[in-house]
Amino acid sequence: MIDMDAPSRAGQPAQPSDLVDVAHLVTAYYTGVPDPDAVDQRVAFGTSGHRGSSLKTAFNETHIVATTQAICDYRREQGFDGPLFIGRDTHGLSEPAWASALEVLVANDVTVLVDSRDGYTPTPAVSHAILKANGGRTTGGGLADGIVVTPSHNPPADGGFKYNPPHGGPADTDATSVIADRANELIRAELDGVRRIPFSRARSSCSSYDFMGSYVDDLPSVVDIDRIRSAGVRIGADPLGGASVDYWAAIGDRHGLDLTVVNPVVDPTWRFMTLDWDEKIRMDCSSPSAMASLIKRRSDYSIATGNDADADRHGIVTPDAGLMNPNHYLAVAISYLFGGARPDWPVSAQIGKTLVSSSMIDRVADGLAKPMVEVPVGFKWFVPGLLDGSFGFGGEESAGASFLRRDGSVWTTDKDGILLALLASEILAVSGKTPSQHYSYLVGRYGDPSYARVDAPADRDQKAKLAALSPDDVSATELAGEEIIARLTEAPGNGAKIGGLKVVTENAWFAARPSGTEDVYKIYAESFLGEDHLAQVQAEAREVVSAALGG
Repeated sequence: MIDMDAPSRAGQPAQPSDLVDVAHLVTAYYTGVPDPDAVDQRVAFGTSGHRGSSLKTAFNETHIVATTQAICDYRREQGFDGPLFIGRDTHGLSEPAWASALEVLVANDVTVLVDSRDGYTPTPAVSHAILKANGGRTTGGGLADGIVVTPSHNPPADGGFKYNPPHGGPADTDATSVIADRANELIRAELDGVRRIPFSRARSSCSSYDFMGSYVDDLPSVVDIDRIRSAGVRIGADPLGGASVDYWAAIGDRHGLDLTVVNPVVDPTWRFMTLDWDEKIRMDCSSPSAMASLIKRRSDYSIATGNDADADRHGIVTPDAGLMNPNHYLAVAISYLFGGARPDWPVSAQIGKTLVSSSMIDRVADGLAKPMVEVPVGFKWFVPGLLDGSFGFGGEESAGASFLRRDGSVWTTDKDGILLALLASEILAVSGKTPSQHYSYLVGRYGDPSYARVDAPADRDQKAKLAALSPDDVSATELAGEEIIARLTEAPGNGAKIGGLKVVTENAWFAARPSGTEDVYKIYAESFLGEDHLAQVQAEAREVVSAALGG
C-alpha cells in the first residue's frame, strides 16, 4: 500500500522490497490449484489473452494445460492443421508456462515450432512468422497459427498466454470465448480430457524456426533502413529487460546502424527498472515514470526508444521533448506515412484508430483527405484491414500499432513496437526533424489537445450496465458548455459494440468503459480548449455516466 503522506517513489529505482520472489512465484505456478467456482481463478481472455499471477492462483500450471488443450480442440474443430509457432517473453512465469504448453501441444500431435536459439520471442515476430507461413491465406489446409506466452507490460509477478489464429493477429471473441469455456470445463473436470506427455519428449519433438533472422532480415521491406543508416541516426534502444533484447542487437549488426542497446540485462525481478506511477514495477514504455532512466539519457541519442516485455508497444524519446505521449506519436506517424512517405500504398488505404485515441488523428486525417475508421478498443479490429491492405495503419492510444510494408502488403497483424520505434528514426532521417518537432507543427495547424484517463469506482453490476448502455440512456444535451453532437455505444467505423459510452462535442469528448480486472470504470477524455476545460469534461463525464446508470 502506498503511504499517501510519503514522497512518491514513482520514477525512482526499484528497491529490494519491490522485487518479486521468483522461486516462490514459480513454485506457486506448479502447486496452486484454482477453484473453478472463484471468478478470479478462472481462465478469462481479455483483449490480450489470459493474464494473472500464480501468487493469486490466477495463472498456474492447471490454467495453462487446460487452455492449451482447449486451443488444440479449437484448432482441430477449425481444421487448422499446419504448424503452431510458440514464443515467450522474459517474465518469470513465461518459461514454465511455455514448457507446460509444449507438453500438451505435442501430445495432441501438433507440429510445434520453437525459437532456433531457444531465446525470447517478441509478439510481432510470431505474427510475422504466421503470416509468412500462410502466405496471406486464412482458409484451406496446412494453416499455421501461434501462441505467445506473455502478460505484455504487466508487473513481474504476472503471467500471460495469448492465441493468434492463422490471420496472425489477436484472436477475436469467436475463438477466445470457445477456448476459455473449454479450458474452464477441463479445470472443473480436474483436467480429465487433457492429453500430455513429459517435457523431455515434447521438447525433442519440436522443430526449430529462426524467428529473429526472419524478422530482422525482412525489416527493409517495411522501414527505410537505408535512409536511417545513411543519415547516421544515433539510436538508443532500451528493451526494458524484454524479449526484444537480442533483436535490437541483431538489427544494429545486420543493417549497419549506429545503434546502442541501452540496457541488455534480462532479470525476471526487473530490479533495474524505475517504479511506475503507482510505485509498482511495470514495463510500460509509454510511462514517464517507468522510462525515467532512458529519459535522463535522451541527449545521448538522436532517437531513443523503449519496448515492453513482448515488444508489442513502443516509447519514443527525443532530445528536445523527452518521452512523447503515445497519442502524439501516433498522429505524427500517420501524418508522415500518409503524407507521401509510402507512395506505393493504395490511394484508398485507410487510417485505423481506436475510439479512445486522440482526435488529433481525426484532424490529421481530414487534413490529408484520407479515410479514417474508428473502432472499439482492441487491436483485433485492425486485423482484417491490415491483412487485405485496406488499412495502411492501425493504432491504439496505449502505444500499440502496426502498418503495411512499403509495397502496400501486410507486415504484421499484431502490434509491433520494434517497427514503430524504427519508424521514429526513419522520420528523423528523411525529414531532419524529430517526431516531437513534427508534433509541434501539427499543434500549430490543428490545435493543442489535452488528454487524460482517470478511473471511477463501479461495482460488478454497474460495470455490466455500463457495457450495455444505449445512446437513449444519455439524457444530457451539453458537455462542459458545448452541445453534445454524438452519443456512441457502437464504433462509427464498423458498428461494433464499444462496451461502454462515448460522448462527443465540437472540441471535446469522453469515453467510459468498465475495467475487466478492477471495480472501476475508465474515463478517457480530451479537450482542444485547454486543461481547465478538460477537467470540466472529466467532472461532467462522471455525472453523465452516473445518471445513465441510474445513480
